[in-house]
Amino acid sequence: MALLRGGREKVCQLFKSHTTRHSSVSHRCFSAEPAPKESDDSITVTVNPFKGHRLEPPSRDVQTNKKELLDMFETMVRMRRTEIAADLLYKQKLARGFLHLADGQEAVPVGIEAALDFKDSMIQSYRDHCTFLGRGGSVKELFAELLGRKDGCARGLGGSMHMYKREHNFFGGIGIVGEQCPLGAGLAFAHKYRSDGHVAMTLYGDGAANQGQLYEAFNMAAIWELPCIFVCENNHYGMGTAERRASKSAAFYTRGDYVPGMWIDGMDSLAVKQGVAFAKQFVLKNGPIVLEMDTYRYHGHSISDPGSTYRTRDEISGIRRARDPIDHIRTLLIENNFAEGSDLKKREKQIKREVEADIEAAKKSEFPPIEDLWNNIYKDGLGAKLRPIEISKPKIQL
Repeated sequence: MALLRGGREKVCQLFKSHTTRHSSVSHRCFSAEPAPKESDDSITVTVNPFKGHRLEPPSRDVQTNKKELLDMFETMVRMRRTEIAADLLYKQKLARGFLHLADGQEAVPVGIEAALDFKDSMIQSYRDHCTFLGRGGSVKELFAELLGRKDGCARGLGGSMHMYKREHNFFGGIGIVGEQCPLGAGLAFAHKYRSDGHVAMTLYGDGAANQGQLYEAFNMAAIWELPCIFVCENNHYGMGTAERRASKSAAFYTRGDYVPGMWIDGMDSLAVKQGVAFAKQFVLKNGPIVLEMDTYRYHGHSISDPGSTYRTRDEISGIRRARDPIDHIRTLLIENNFAEGSDLKKREKQIKREVEADIEAAKKSEFPPIEDLWNNIYKDGLGAKLRPIEISKPKIQL
């Protein structure tokens, strides 16, 4: 949180990454894609230092290449355009219910997916749109879910807080603060029980970092040495409360005590990639780890929060200028002659049009059938049917 505590000059050093060209390849690409073939456009980027708790952090030198950087750029742009469009849909009252946006935090899901594959499990809080897209979900599925349509990822029954993609082991956004943490430990237990060599990513925010159930999950995961990566996405505000006002210790990567931990610059997708790749190998051998991703959200906590009553607009714009995750990758692409700035701008405009087209396609999707009101309540349905009712006497007849 250097911008908030260390002054503008200090923060402006955050993204002065050092790059070196070399002939080796990136170790990982996106989880839906095979590892890239050897290429002459590979580079080494030196990221901000990691901080370790009861462990020795990995190297700061991260290998990447043109294709991976372009993929990261396009994926983060698509995530951001999706979040901005979702905000507009809610303001137009076309989508209802809750809405928690993650624009500004795109480097976390993108970096995570660069280090994992879809056989690894993932469970998230209610700020789950970008995580869903990172897990291979489509923009159309996301918007259909927001609009309550049957083509949504949860068939229009879950809404914003309950994105889901079982075929890629994404077990959803969870609407109750911290509830996903013990569930994530359970997913890790399943991986260990099957001895399948995969891990469970359990993501939560700094607002959930003082929940008792989180520490119960830490304890059980440590006792059984479960391959669980607990990830605190620290955007520095739990709803409207700054971390320093809610937590005696805001060094969340140390809060597992006997569970090792690591601080990662969560605004840099390459740093996230390096940290998560290290964490995956670590938990497979040693049991759980706690990662703190130092990140920042540009919108308020939810659709009802303007996000400017407990922080200044200067703070938000300062973080955006100094640490924006998309601009960081844009700079790497331009400085290494992988892309022209004008071409990246054109691609951004094209992605915006694609998102708009996906929204229109989602609007054409049908609403779920009325029978879905009582599906998934009883296992066999028990022959339930809806009869005509009066407002004063609502009743489902069995």
